[in-house]
Amino acid sequence: NPRLRLAIQKARDNNMPRDNIDRAIKKVAGGDGNAATLDEVTYEAYGPGGVAILLEVVTENRNRTAADVKAALNKAGGSMGESGSVSWMFKTNGVLTIPAAGDEADEIALRAIDAGAEDFTVDDDAVEIYCAPGAIEEIRTVLESEGVTVANSEVTQIPTAMVTVDPKLADQTIRLLEKLEDLDDVQRVSTNADFPQELIADV
Repeated sequence: NPRLRLAIQKARDNNMPRDNIDRAIKKVAGGDGNAATLDEVTYEAYGPGGVAILLEVVTENRNRTAADVKAALNKAGGSMGESGSVSWMFKTNGVLTIPAAGDEADEIALRAIDAGAEDFTVDDDAVEIYCAPGAIEEIRTVLESEGVTVANSEVTQIPTAMVTVDPKLADQTIRLLEKLEDLDDVQRVSTNADFPQELIADV
């Protein structure tokens, strides 16, 4: 099931990029030429089994958006959290994603560390570089000057500790994360949910 595989991978990466920037731009412009007033809001929530969820939102109607988020959570056995109840579990980081594998990935990671990166992870076909938010551009410039292709760079929320999802709650958790990500006003969903390896293997 490619869709399930993608959902799990997004959740495991804790980086669910949204493609609704155009919708936000349209809201700012206003269909009738009158600009809407947009607020940036971060909602904190708990998913099935107590996994932590951070929602970064841009909205012109906080009441509507809060109601939409609460409805999605309630249907999936989640709940809204108080301010500060979840955010302390995350650290704001700059993340650079670079297509690379094997020795090349290791070499790129070392170059990034020399340029000011704090940490890195290497997967089968990519290396992710973690740094202070203000260091993204400098590290990207250094790497690109050395011929390294940076596929993506952004500031995101990285969990300080992962919570393993009960296999019985995995599908429910995935559906909730997808539902939250699909809400018009939600720009990014971050979670500390860690899906069991056997579930990853099955899909």
